[in-house]
Amino acid sequence: MTRIRRTAYVALSSFGCIVFIGLCAILSGAPLLFPSLGPTAFLVFTSPGAPGASPRNTVLGHLAGVLAGLAGLAATGLLSAAPDLTHPSLARIGAAAIALGLTCAAMAALEIPHPPAGATTLIIALGLLHTAPQIVAVLVGVALIALLAVVINKLFGVPYPWWRPPRW
Repeated sequence: MTRIRRTAYVALSSFGCIVFIGLCAILSGAPLLFPSLGPTAFLVFTSPGAPGASPRNTVLGHLAGVLAGLAGLAATGLLSAAPDLTHPSLARIGAAAIALGLTCAAMAALEIPHPPAGATTLIIALGLLHTAPQIVAVLVGVALIALLAVVINKLFGVPYPWWRPPRW
């Protein structure tokens, strides 16, 4: 694939995924569209053969991020606190640090690298999305982008694993 075709493919595929997920968010009223889907889209369309781009690592990495974010909130007593990005407290900093440390540890230990999950865990730990319905919506958004990546890459003949990256 030429550089121009590849650039167009990455741009249009990412654009299409975000439009689709955004429309689903409008129709459902759920926060299915959140910041870490951007780097996920970039990864699955620019480097579909990379281990971090596989659907398995995308889904499990973000799941680790969500669970670690919730653990950070629980450990610091912030599960029901409102977000405050302009005046972070020591507890909020602790929640973010705990969440990111746990997310990175889980991805390393389970061999499920997916760097955008580090953003998801901070979204949760900073309290931006932290209620049960919001957590479900985040996971649905992740599942949608993973599914769309499989469909779009296969549709255009781009080699992409269905679930797990090939072993080296």
